[in-house]
Amino acid sequence: MNNLIPVNVVIADRTYRLKIEPADEEMLRKTVKLINDKVIEFKNSFAGKDMQDYVSMVLLWFATEQTKSTTDIIQQQEIFNKLISLESLLIKNIANEP
Repeated sequence: MNNLIPVNVVIADRTYRLKIEPADEEMLRKTVKLINDKVIEFKNSFAGKDMQDYVSMVLLWFATEQTKSTTDIIQQQEIFNKLISLESLLIKNIANEP
């Protein structure tokens, strides 16, 4: 906790001051860029009353993407487990051949 550095980020025209681990700075900046890019994308694509509408749209998009990523990880793990089982069966059958 002693290594925290202050960082200012701008999201949808508002500045936020955060304290983060130095190792997290690059990921934070990439995330902020992604959020701002999506705000601009939604602003150009959809009618909205104010910036909060666009930030809300980005929040929904981001949460949906996270859910998709979690589902993909679960599916990959299931496939991996099936491949391990298949490999075990193959090794067992090869070992039993005369």
